Amino acid sequence: MLSIPVFVGFHPITFPNPRMTSIRPHFDNPELIRDAAFVNGEWVRSSGSTFEVTDPATGQVIAKLPDQPVAVVDEAIEAASNAFKSYRKTTTRQRSAWLRNLFNLMTENAQDLGKIVSWENGKPLAEAVGEVKYAASYFEWFAEEAPRVYGTVIQPANPSNRVFTERVPVGVCGIVCPWNFPSAMITRKAAPAFAAGCTVVLKPDSQTPLSALALAYLAQKAGFPPGVFNVVLSHTKTPEFGLKLCKSPKIRKVSFTGSTAVGKILMQQSASTLKKLSMELGGNAPFIVFEDADLDAAVAQALACKFRGMGQTCVCANRLYVQRTVMDKFSAKLANEVSKFVIGPGLQDNVTHGPLINAKAIQKVEEHVQDATEKGAKVVLAGGRLPELGDNFYAPTILSNVPSNARVNSEETFGPLCAITAFDTAEEVVKYANDTELGLASYVFSKNIDTVYTVAEALEAGMVSCNTGLFSEASIPFGGVKESGFGREGSLHGIEDYTVLKTITIGGLPERL
Repeated sequence: MLSIPVFVGFHPITFPNPRMTSIRPHFDNPELIRDAAFVNGEWVRSSGSTFEVTDPATGQVIAKLPDQPVAVVDEAIEAASNAFKSYRKTTTRQRSAWLRNLFNLMTENAQDLGKIVSWENGKPLAEAVGEVKYAASYFEWFAEEAPRVYGTVIQPANPSNRVFTERVPVGVCGIVCPWNFPSAMITRKAAPAFAAGCTVVLKPDSQTPLSALALAYLAQKAGFPPGVFNVVLSHTKTPEFGLKLCKSPKIRKVSFTGSTAVGKILMQQSASTLKKLSMELGGNAPFIVFEDADLDAAVAQALACKFRGMGQTCVCANRLYVQRTVMDKFSAKLANEVSKFVIGPGLQDNVTHGPLINAKAIQKVEEHVQDATEKGAKVVLAGGRLPELGDNFYAPTILSNVPSNARVNSEETFGPLCAITAFDTAEEVVKYANDTELGLASYVFSKNIDTVYTVAEALEAGMVSCNTGLFSEASIPFGGVKESGFGREGSLHGIEDYTVLKTITIGGLPERL
């Protein structure tokens, strides 16, 4: 087999040329690969135009799916609305059983589901399987939370009244998901919706729709009634699909993960029906390392945080602030570890990091690197395109002494650029960290509990992770503040966003005996 040398950081490594290798995974359960939308319990293959799903590692077409007309959204909404009438009346224990079935099915098919994620998204298989297991955990968690949606008893001033509250399902939910976690972004939203008694119309990203369709297939196998989970597909009409979900009076909630700019548009479009909204939007996470931190641990966590999915996650460290006294040491340690990355197609053995999702993503990384270096940043590790591997491959770049006015400090890169800025005091770095309209995740590293606690309190973010770069799990509330959105996914709070609080007052009762 022909091989080509690829230089990542300081170390030459060798790969079979993916342009000459057709990488189609073997699936133990080929039924997971679907070629149609899913509406009212039926697989819908609309006649007419199609769109292609490509492997970002090779550019090869891996699926052709129907580019459906906007009318299918109305059909899916109607199906979900009709299903809601009966689904909302199911017992919490019944819904819990269906959720548990779906968790079990995802777990049983984790390897195949991971291959689907890797195939359409590009992330390495081990990371993709990890995402699937994480995604499945939301069905397990909310299977346990479904019977635990409690109300309250209120003591009114009027002695002849009795007052109590209950949480009831909000109704039909429209869900719009991105490509970077094609499985987990769906389950974080759908699991609490199903648990609360809501039905769902899902629009997955057209770059990664196969994972969504596999979940629909498994939901059907798990026993969910027709119309409870609907998946609609489009590439050319995505804005029109979103508008339908926002404008329809039968959709009572919209949950969206994506950019702040698109989130604002969806909010405006939802205003006419005053829907309940959950928005998990852009991030610009600061990663703060104090001089007393365990530098080896901080480097290891920076690797896990910054380069997960090649930097294409909303909670990736975007701005690294390292105390000046240890910045050079930290930078050198980080560069040494990054230079060991094995970059290649995610389905190939031994690969640690895959491609970016498309050429536009690489262009943004390059623009941020050029801007920072022109403003005085120092190149610690020169990355760049890897055309020998494919159009979407990019070796990570590490910069130090990045000035505060660099674009990377005000814009989310969403790629493998590690931009390090020096700071001297806690007050200074908190000011840097909070100087953004976004506030999703942030990270603090120090052995001093006083520093950890006071800085964590001062950071304007929905989530602060201290001395670890990975914190997401089903039991933890996930969400942001400021222009990073509102609402929480996961945890005991996650189901609340799919319910409304109803107050019931009973009057004219006799005095208590």
